[in-house]
This record gives sequence, structure tokens and C-alpha cells, in this order.
Amino acid sequence: MPQEQELHGGHINAPVLVDGTVRRTPTPRSPYIRRLLDHYAAHRWPGAPRHLGTDARGRETLTFIRGLVPWEYDERVAADDSLTALTRLVRTAHDLTAGHELAGSGEVVCHNDLTYRNTVYHDRSGQLLPTALIDWDLAAPGRRIHDIAHLCWQFLHLGPTCDPHWAAHRIRHVADAYGLPREDRADLVPTVLWWQNRSREGIEQGAASGNPALTDLCRRGVPQHIRAAQEWTTTHSEELSALL
Repeated sequence: MPQEQELHGGHINAPVLVDGTVRRTPTPRSPYIRRLLDHYAAHRWPGAPRHLGTDARGRETLTFIRGLVPWEYDERVAADDSLTALTRLVRTAHDLTAGHELAGSGEVVCHNDLTYRNTVYHDRSGQLLPTALIDWDLAAPGRRIHDIAHLCWQFLHLGPTCDPHWAAHRIRHVADAYGLPREDRADLVPTVLWWQNRSREGIEQGAASGNPALTDLCRRGVPQHIRAAQEWTTTHSEELSALL
């Protein structure tokens, strides 16, 4: 019997590595995610895993993308070249779904969980350069700015330990690298706040309903950390938006 190795992450659906492939328990959203990954595969886009079918136990089988996934925040993910490459990776994912039936009434299909923990990097002489996005479980139709705002929150580590002047320049860098239209930029920081509130409330409500994974996040104080980030973003929202 092939040996199984637990992989990091996966609060909702813990993945394992078997024979060089990722195995995961299907969810009600699996058919949609499979169609999305198949769509990217049809366009030969290397920025997402490939869906390979199911194994004998009925688990989804995905390609394993080799590289570095920083499970703890690493300031190198916010360096110029890394942030530019990441933003362009997201832009390509969006452009490949714009106008497609997968996007429904939305502008594009959004990843909806863009974090450094869901990004595969290659270490090039100490520089982290992103090559792919993983964990597409929350992907759904949405607005481009939804993913851009989530990216800014997570990769710039917006919160009490962040310098607002530095963050304002980084947010401008992301908006420029993506090519975010001027008319949308005023919504960027408010959308960061929307994400922070939505994420905190979602965790708290899920824990209250008995979801064990979200209960564990509450036990570890994640909602409190998000609340602190939300308060920081609110306090500095004018400065964060000043360069957009």
C-alpha cells in the first residue's frame, strides 16, 4: 500500500501526498472546482494544479506542484519582483475566466483565499518568486477587486505590525502591476475591510454552529487577530488609499 504523507494547511479538507500526487476528500463544490482546473489545464496555464480524477477510495487526485510554500509570513513575499509576479499570476487567472460560463454573472472567477500559504514559490538566490496558486476550494464568481484586496491584506500583512506608509506604497504597487482601473481603486481599501469583517464573522459563525475546523481557529485566537487587523485598517484607511 502506498505511503501517505500529511501536507500542511487544509483546515477544511486535509490533503495527503500519495505517490507524488495530492489526494483530498471531495466536497459539494468539487465538481465546480474540477471544471475550473480543467479550464486552466485546457489553456495550458501552469499556475494551478491539474485534476487527475479520483482514486480507489473516491478521493480527488491532483498534481503536486513542487516548490516552497511559506507557512509563516516571510517579508520576501512583499518584495517588488515577487509581488509583481504574484499579481500578474492572479491577473492571468482572472483573464482566463472573464466572460466564461464559470464566472456566471461575475466579472471573473476569484480564488477567494489568496495567501502566501496558498502560493508555491521557487527560491531564486534568496528571492521568492511565485509559480502557482493552490487550494482553490473557495473559488467562485466575483469581482476582480475581491482577489486584489485579499491579496493586499494577506501578502502585505496589513495589521498592527505593518507600517501604513510602506503599506500604501505596496498597495499602489499591486494596483499598478495588476492594471486595476482608476475608477475601481477607491474601492480597494474598503474591500480589504469587507474581507476582514467577512472572514472574522464567517469563522465565528461557523464555530458557533459546531464546525470543528473553525472552532479550532477560534481556539487559536484567529478572529481576535483579524479584528485587530480590521481596526488597524480602519484607522489608517485614508493613508492607505492616498496613493491610489
